[in-house]
Amino acid sequence: MDPLDTVRVEHDSTFALMLECQRRGLEVRELRQEWLFAVGGQTHSRMRTVEVQREAGRHFRVLHDGDAKLSDLDVVFLRKDPPADVEYVWATQLIELSPGPLWINHPRGLRAANEKLFSLRYPELIPETLVTRELPRLRKFLEAHGGDGVVKPLDGYGGMGVLRVRRADSNFSALLEIATHGGRVPVMAQAYLPAVTEGDKRIILLGGEPIGAVLRVPASGELRANFASGGSGASSVITERDREICRRLAPDLIELGLWFVGIDVIGGMLTEVNVTSPTGLVEIDALSGLSLGSQVIDFALAKHSRP
Repeated sequence: MDPLDTVRVEHDSTFALMLECQRRGLEVRELRQEWLFAVGGQTHSRMRTVEVQREAGRHFRVLHDGDAKLSDLDVVFLRKDPPADVEYVWATQLIELSPGPLWINHPRGLRAANEKLFSLRYPELIPETLVTRELPRLRKFLEAHGGDGVVKPLDGYGGMGVLRVRRADSNFSALLEIATHGGRVPVMAQAYLPAVTEGDKRIILLGGEPIGAVLRVPASGELRANFASGGSGASSVITERDREICRRLAPDLIELGLWFVGIDVIGGMLTEVNVTSPTGLVEIDALSGLSLGSQVIDFALAKHSRP
């Protein structure tokens, strides 16, 4: 995970899972990507055994701090935030040296499923989409969709770097140049979906099945609905269209060991498949009275005991 010191205890899904594990009397350890090391064909890590509480600034206490093999663990949640850069890829390769734990999510799935590009496998479910670094091709695509679209970096998260670009904007060309670093970095462009003003639905899938949803509503004057960008949560239901999308994704997610996933749906269209550190558990629980964290831990324990 990212440093426990910096988590937002009222929002962070990883922290909610830690609280649920502790409630059950399970030992909770914090691991970080930079603490991994390999020796003798085995991957080890510095690990901090912690006690947690939902009190900002006093949310954890270290009970033990030392090195151990990853193979000593039962379940490991791999929940570092993107970007999935080369160091992230190296970490997934190190982790796979250690058979034994249940990985949520599996390293091979994390390597295979870029959160933007994975959706391209399902062209019938997504908005009209182009991935390119070529500025003329990007302009032509946006022109073909009314001169109004959304451009996203391929390695972003939390809405970071997402731009709405419109032909009528005098900065239109400059924004495309900024997004692609002058045509050197590919981006994802999609036709603008007006339904985004009503909200961006986050659906949590567990073992390929939808278990809860929240509508993330953008703040006034903001395109992005992500909680990290100031979006607020509203109650939502899982519709038949949502279930259709989930059924289409489920076989691929299961094959890759992507057990715990958050998908984003706007106006009935799939826009992202979040596999590294999907959020929304706390907000869904607060709005629905569910306990998704409990369901996730039930799943993990059952999956570990019955591979």
